[in-house]
Amino acid sequence: MTQGAGQGPEVLRTETLRDFRVPAYVHETGPYVPSTPPGEPLGAVDGLAEEPDGYTPTQRDLPIINRGDTVQVAVGPEAGSAPQPAEGPGPLYVVGDVHGYLDQLIAALQEQGLVDEAGNWSAGTARLWFLGDFTDRGPDGIGVIDLVMRLSAEAAAVGGYCKALMGNHELLLLGAKRFGDTPVNSGAGTATFQAAWLLNGGQKTDMDRLQDHHLQWMARLDAMEEVDGHLLMHSDTTAYLDYGDSIEAVNDTIRETLTRNDADECWDLFRKLTRRFAFRDDGGAEAVLSLLDTYGGTRIVHGHSPIPYLLGEVGSEEGEDSPSPVVEEPHLYADGLALAMDGGVTMAGKLLVQQLPLGG
Repeated sequence: MTQGAGQGPEVLRTETLRDFRVPAYVHETGPYVPSTPPGEPLGAVDGLAEEPDGYTPTQRDLPIINRGDTVQVAVGPEAGSAPQPAEGPGPLYVVGDVHGYLDQLIAALQEQGLVDEAGNWSAGTARLWFLGDFTDRGPDGIGVIDLVMRLSAEAAAVGGYCKALMGNHELLLLGAKRFGDTPVNSGAGTATFQAAWLLNGGQKTDMDRLQDHHLQWMARLDAMEEVDGHLLMHSDTTAYLDYGDSIEAVNDTIRETLTRNDADECWDLFRKLTRRFAFRDDGGAEAVLSLLDTYGGTRIVHGHSPIPYLLGEVGSEEGEDSPSPVVEEPHLYADGLALAMDGGVTMAGKLLVQQLPLGG
């Protein structure tokens, strides 16, 4: 079942393969079906032997991320003098996986009235949550991160907010920068973050433009949050339960794991948050309820797994192609307890921005 739906500081922008299949990936239900960029047939990237044109090795050392650091984002003086809301929060929106598709993101935000023609925040007291996966596969992941950071400052200046959750691709990019080709204990053979990042569509232009403030921002992202009864998280997995019995505990544990700078620990975290399909098929509703009972909320809203895969209408891992369904809306499933927000932008699908609750 599928259900639908001022001018600020100068915008700084620069011009600008699917999930790899390392044996360490464990999926809770159903086969793993990797994503693929528009125009590339399923099954095109299957191993570590070939690297896409334009990729270069990553640096192995990542500066230590100090949790006390703050990101400085300039905000125009006119934004700070805007009138404050009289009472109550504004409408709530969520954004699915962006994967570097900056132009599509701006268009989707404009369609919902959240940014103006110049890409500046125009939604007043509205609340906007990104569900993670800002980079890889698409052409301008760093541009996406810069936009989200800027919108966060602009929205806060007028009484709204723009916030973001951590996806598995944030963990992957952090690991590729921090650990490079250092072998990690995958539990099923040798693996490295650098190889994983490349096979997941890591872009050399993103790595070249990655700066300390981007790394610090990513490493401090929360993994989950509950807003207006919606439990927001990136991955459709129950693995969050391994990291704490409250939202605060999960977020703290994941941040502490990244701070310890242990390659094996970070790989295990990345592996667990790459699991998918826990809410699909038989037992899906029970899996959702195990999370809702622990962390609160009445419905999970997630990204990570493209809706065509959840609908079971995409070719198999063996390369058997079938037409992908046209996804125009979020997908409500698991007895109405889960809402999927990844429209499959890397598969020529739609980048989804949805107001909550549905029909709101």
